[in-house]
Amino acid sequence: MLYHILAVGDVVGQSGVQHLKRCLRTVQKQFAIDFTVVNGENAQMVGLTREDAEAMFSAGADVVTLGNHTFGRMQIAQYLDECPYILRPANLGARAPGKGWGVYECGKLEIGVMNLIGRVDIKNQSDNPFLTADRLLAGQEKPRFTLVDFHAEATSEKLAMAYYLDGRVSAVWGTHTHVPTADEEVFPKGTGYISDLGMTGPVRGVLGVDPKQSVEGFLGGLPGRYRAAEGPCKLQGAIFTLDDATGLCTAVERIDIR
Repeated sequence: MLYHILAVGDVVGQSGVQHLKRCLRTVQKQFAIDFTVVNGENAQMVGLTREDAEAMFSAGADVVTLGNHTFGRMQIAQYLDECPYILRPANLGARAPGKGWGVYECGKLEIGVMNLIGRVDIKNQSDNPFLTADRLLAGQEKPRFTLVDFHAEATSEKLAMAYYLDGRVSAVWGTHTHVPTADEEVFPKGTGYISDLGMTGPVRGVLGVDPKQSVEGFLGGLPGRYRAAEGPCKLQGAIFTLDDATGLCTAVERIDIR
């Protein structure tokens, strides 16, 4: 039997949250989606709140993953310990609130979701994501499907991770850069991959940020706190088709809903 897994790119700003609420259920119905993972760390531009996470769950997300802005809003810390359906990068360290791995029901099967953060050109003090992946995969009974959201800047690091995990997990996708890549594929040993899902939020922005504000920063001015761009929004991501007989991927398809 084939299962369809939807991975949704970084939700940016409150307009992105609202667009997710408008579109996600329709997308899930249109593509017969069985399970949905949404990266939500930019709902407040930098970080998210409990209310943002709950809005994403209400919109249809089964799991919300995070990244380098996990603690951009420190009030999320307690919620990370309370809610099993929101994950922060597992390699942020054992002392950080929350967890980076969870196993969830999907019909008759179980799905493992792993959230990791990269270390190349991205400011954080994380542990080695490759060794963290090894530890998590070895630490418990493996579910039928395993999904990995690798929140990283460098495409080289993301590709290396995909090759490292090829055949060991069902799918690896990249988040963080907010720009969808055109390299979706099934790797030789059966792992689905794309370097970046893109983003969910304003169409006419610089990674979702007001263009005037972003340009001002590059000109050397003082742009101030990030503001979301105005106007219409998009929902970007990818659909991974997984085979329950093997636990691996048979196809990857990008989506862009405007």
